[in-house]
Amino acid sequence: MTGASLIHLTQTVVNEQDVVTEFEQILLVGLVFVIMFGLGAGLTPRDFRSALRRPWGLIIGFVTQFGIMPLLAYVLVIAVLFQLPREYAAPVALGALLMGCVPAGTTSNIFTYFSKGNLALSVIMTTNSTLWAILMTPLVLAFYGSLVFDAESDLQIPILNIVVTLATLLIPVVAGMILRRYSANVGAVMELLGGFFGLFFIVFLMATWVPRNWALLTSTPWQTYLVAIGLGLFGIAIAYAIARAIRMHPMNARTIGLETGIQNGPLAIAIVLLTFAGSPDIGLILIVPALYSLFIVIVSTVVTFYFRRANLAEEQKIPNLL
Repeated sequence: MTGASLIHLTQTVVNEQDVVTEFEQILLVGLVFVIMFGLGAGLTPRDFRSALRRPWGLIIGFVTQFGIMPLLAYVLVIAVLFQLPREYAAPVALGALLMGCVPAGTTSNIFTYFSKGNLALSVIMTTNSTLWAILMTPLVLAFYGSLVFDAESDLQIPILNIVVTLATLLIPVVAGMILRRYSANVGAVMELLGGFFGLFFIVFLMATWVPRNWALLTSTPWQTYLVAIGLGLFGIAIAYAIARAIRMHPMNARTIGLETGIQNGPLAIAIVLLTFAGSPDIGLILIVPALYSLFIVIVSTVVTFYFRRANLAEEQKIPNLL
């Protein structure tokens, strides 16, 4: 990057409306509530009993989700993003760290299905990480944030606000679980509706957000793209490699890889919008979550084509302990 580009970058101000319009903010928060409700509606007490009887998949998923992904985000921020002027890199780094600390996204269930993975394990892992997020997301974000931002920094992480936001966004998950408990048919419909709106968000992002923000996308440094894309791609690859190294069934290894790398992009954006409202840096904080949400679909599609080469007939001969 040339000196002139660096000077321009330090003077860059990305307004909140440049990244997400007011209409998109309202729509997004509404979609997140519906998606989270659908996530809860997809669960039954039987799912939890089954998961507790054979918890290794949940344990490994928890470790990769809240161990590998935040660490990966931190490494990418330090090694790649901080090559840029700190005035630009610091708020973008905050968004990147948040993106690495949120739980798994519901789209991981869809890609797990098409990747010949363990769909039941995928669903329970998504919900497990979502419920744990109210504790783990602020905890790991505060830890890595303390390593990146010093006490005198103008950019501080409002941990309490994030906890309150997560608690609020978990309400529809619990409501969905209660609905499924007392009305299985309605719960099943809401589960499908949540999945539909998850796909709608992705299509909406690609069809409207990209053309409107083309100038912003073309002026964004390649380091920011590398962080946004690498977070999902490296997360999937590392978790899959670990699962295979400890001799997990290939079907479960694919599931854990996708569950780890596919973060809840809409949730991360909603947290930024609800937590950093009024901050002059909110536009820059939103960049990585927005780019991640866009490119994770492409990354996951490529990975899915790779995973679909699996020979299920041969895999059925391998003992499956999950």
